[in-house]
Amino acid sequence: MNSLAWKAFGALVALILVMALLLFVPAGTLRYWQAWTFLLVYFAVSLAITFYLLTRDPALLVRRISGGPFAEKDPAQKVIMGLISLGFIALLVLPAIDHRLGWSNMVWGVTLAGYVLFGLGWLGIFFVLRENSFSSATIEVAKGQPVISTGPYAWVRHPMYLSALVMLLGIPVSLGSCWGALIVVAMTPTLIWRLLLEERFLRRNLPGYSAYQDNVRYRLLPRIW
Repeated sequence: MNSLAWKAFGALVALILVMALLLFVPAGTLRYWQAWTFLLVYFAVSLAITFYLLTRDPALLVRRISGGPFAEKDPAQKVIMGLISLGFIALLVLPAIDHRLGWSNMVWGVTLAGYVLFGLGWLGIFFVLRENSFSSATIEVAKGQPVISTGPYAWVRHPMYLSALVMLLGIPVSLGSCWGALIVVAMTPTLIWRLLLEERFLRRNLPGYSAYQDNVRYRLLPRIW
């Protein structure tokens, strides 16, 4: 494997190990089948997308693995990404505590619905990545970057955010926690804040984006907003 492959797969393995700690330590047990299943599914989906980008669009893979609060240039985006990172941690820790204390006592059918949401969110993310080779993990405009108005971008201006919200909502439910869904509600204003700042940045720095805004009216939800 080349250096990019080692970096990408190494980062994925490290992420899964950290997620396992965030789940099993607060749960106080390894007898947490929802967590084992979730980690397996998350790893399998992430591995498949990583392999796809590695073979089809390595430049996009580089853009996707270089995200996080410290990668952002704008101070506001650093704060936003820090809050989102804390929210993602809470999405794992709160369901684990829920499991330990038995707050939700969720039936398996609802847990299965969580995986449906999780899968739909990841599917949407895949379609965005396939359509837009410039969908960086940071707010930036690359040299030669065009305005993408096809595929999911023909419906809403920020399909990545919509897909991410669906995927995030599926996480606590698939982990057997109703209360964990409140974390997604708490994270939504921060994601909207990031979305609005990104629009302002793109309008100033990406030629043709203002015209795209005029043609595609809805930011996140078709016919709503």
